[in-house]
Amino acid sequence: MSKEKVKLVYSRDEMLKLNKDTLWERGKVTIEDIAQIAYQQQSKYYKDVPYAMCLESVEKILTYRDIFHHIQFAAEVDRLAEEKLFKGPIQDILYYDLGLFGIDETIGLDIARNYGAIGQTNFGDIDVNKHGVVARLNEEGKKEGTVHTMLDDIVGAIAAAASTRVAQVMNENLALENPTYRKVSIFDLEGEVKDK
Repeated sequence: MSKEKVKLVYSRDEMLKLNKDTLWERGKVTIEDIAQIAYQQQSKYYKDVPYAMCLESVEKILTYRDIFHHIQFAAEVDRLAEEKLFKGPIQDILYYDLGLFGIDETIGLDIARNYGAIGQTNFGDIDVNKHGVVARLNEEGKKEGTVHTMLDDIVGAIAAAASTRVAQVMNENLALENPTYRKVSIFDLEGEVKDK
């Protein structure tokens, strides 16, 4: 008896659409909501950060295969917990979003890790301070019958990754705009220190 052929691989466009649909269905989250958090974070460092770049960054991140798997998995875990389909203590841990349960943050960190230590730092800021739509998801998740245990961290992590991508693009643009900008290596600085 052979298994029926099923679709396991999706194109970037398909993943983007499925991710956008899942975020909307689970928490009425839009790419604009996520981009707003990235914009808020980067506006502290760049006065002219383009909001369009934040939107573009969120969309790009939503096309990555690993991110697709994280979003789809996390949304399904929340749905199953919301419908009380888990057994044992994990049902209550997920349903009531136990504070000491850290797997949701671990999944968020894994998304943010795509953009290195800065991505993880940005995620920490969003997770602790509950910026934008993350605050709404967190509050809704405390209401009876709604589970956002995974979703608030997933959304925060996407925003953190987008924020970090924006910083990287802005720095690259700055380097390209100013060809006279003095680029030095640690070895160049070493000589200056010895001369003093």
